[in-house]
Amino acid sequence: MNLILLGPPGAGKGTQAKRLERSHGLVQLATGDMLRAAVASGSGLGQRVKAIMESGRLAPDAIMIEMIADRIADPDCAAPAGAAPGSAKSGGFILDGFPRTVPQAEALDAMLAQHGRALDHVILMEVDEAALVERIAGRFTCQNCGASYHERFKRPAVDGVCEVCGNAGLVHRADDRPEAVATRLAAYRNQTAPILPYYRARGVLRTVDGMADIDDVTRQINAVLRDG
Repeated sequence: MNLILLGPPGAGKGTQAKRLERSHGLVQLATGDMLRAAVASGSGLGQRVKAIMESGRLAPDAIMIEMIADRIADPDCAAPAGAAPGSAKSGGFILDGFPRTVPQAEALDAMLAQHGRALDHVILMEVDEAALVERIAGRFTCQNCGASYHERFKRPAVDGVCEVCGNAGLVHRADDRPEAVATRLAAYRNQTAPILPYYRARGVLRTVDGMADIDDVTRQINAVLRDG
């Protein structure tokens, strides 16, 4: 089973991807992680990516598609023989951060077809932007262990002290400030809005309520995977 998770920053894509990895044997493919892994590998592709990144340019679409093609050829992205789609340990991948444009989506579909594969679902985690700004802007984390808290929804038992490791260094990330969140949401809208009609026309786009409780979002996604 091959999926794309769409949703703005803070919608919970990472959380849901990790759950899908555990429950369905899928592999999360975050493009940022793949770029760094390609550079670290020292391969021919990695050397090209390194040169592009060091110049401050964005990796062109052809490089991104080549990198994804190489990654999905790895055994951990293959479905086990006889696995039923949507079942536990069905195998496959979850793309996170790609595609962002219609040409990228078209190139991805063409590459998958060349490898005898296709996207099963593109799942959009819909959110209320005003509520999402409140959700993100109230977050703060432990500098030591990375545990997350929230000014309104999840305060530590002792103000300013991490409940996990006891560290007193709880901080707000700069990109979680309301004005920064609004900018990130605007960028997401501009990048993602054009590809929704593309995937809707192909019959693979499904929508879940990204503002629901985490477990409920998981249930909604599992229902999509189960029912098609």
